Amino acid sequence: MSDDGPTFETSLAGMKKADWLTAVASLCDEDGSFERLGKRHYAAFIEKSDTLLVSFETLQGIPALSSLAQPLGWEMMRDNGWSSLCVASDGDTWFRDKAVYGYFDRLIDDGFFDAFERVVFYGAGPCAYAAAAYSVAAPGARVLAVQPQATLDPRVTEWDDRFVEMRRTDFTSRYGYAPDMLDAADQAFVVYDPRQNLDAMHAALFTRPNVCKLRLRHMGDAIQTDLLEMDQLPVLLNAIVDGTLDDRAFARMMRARRMHPPYLRNLLAALDSDGRDRLTLALARNVTTRMHAPRFTRRMNELEAKATAKDD
Repeated sequence: MSDDGPTFETSLAGMKKADWLTAVASLCDEDGSFERLGKRHYAAFIEKSDTLLVSFETLQGIPALSSLAQPLGWEMMRDNGWSSLCVASDGDTWFRDKAVYGYFDRLIDDGFFDAFERVVFYGAGPCAYAAAAYSVAAPGARVLAVQPQATLDPRVTEWDDRFVEMRRTDFTSRYGYAPDMLDAADQAFVVYDPRQNLDAMHAALFTRPNVCKLRLRHMGDAIQTDLLEMDQLPVLLNAIVDGTLDDRAFARMMRARRMHPPYLRNLLAALDSDGRDRLTLALARNVTTRMHAPRFTRRMNELEAKATAKDD
């Protein structure tokens, strides 16, 4: 790589897709490899240590979630010295492509994953489906799947009407039904909000002895973004690598929600919807003592005035 080329500290934000891909390929030249997998998928590998994070991401999501417009795996690589394999899609494809199947087949044949002491697969949404599905390529791996879909085969999940355009896509052949592909994993963690009905229904399909379900009530439908904003996604991944993640550890991490406005607003709305005035008032008072929150201040004043009028 030339001295005037991009580095891992270089922002790739604002680049056109072709230029971004060229920059990523250049950064992979020295300690890894870059491959195009068919028309809509790419694999960027960088070797740093015997811990490997396999992240599934989208070209559209990477700049939205990273200030440097670099793959999430690269942030973990910079901070922890991990190796990174980022498999990226152009759009939401659920990585259902023969070129991707073939890529993982080659990794298996080459004994690629055997070279690493610890392997973690990660993804969110359609990428979480892929993380679970392709984890079978590395028996003994650990998996973090945030709001995963189990399959979009309408014979199994016809109740999910969010992705009707994918119903003709093959989810029954190789690497197909994500929950079954987890059987070889050491442990998998499924993160979801049980109040999001469709996410909860998919999570139910992941019920397996080696799957731990981590529930985040009132977090909503963009949990990956929330985890990043709370600086808890790196903490989660580190705990999975260290083998220290369990329900209690997760609960401690998620105390960060107490300072996360989107979660607090969702909780306020849920309590209001349920007519829980006393709890709503308690929440509003608690939040206003800890942070500047005009919405909570207004609601607190309204409920206090209501209570005063009732007493009179």
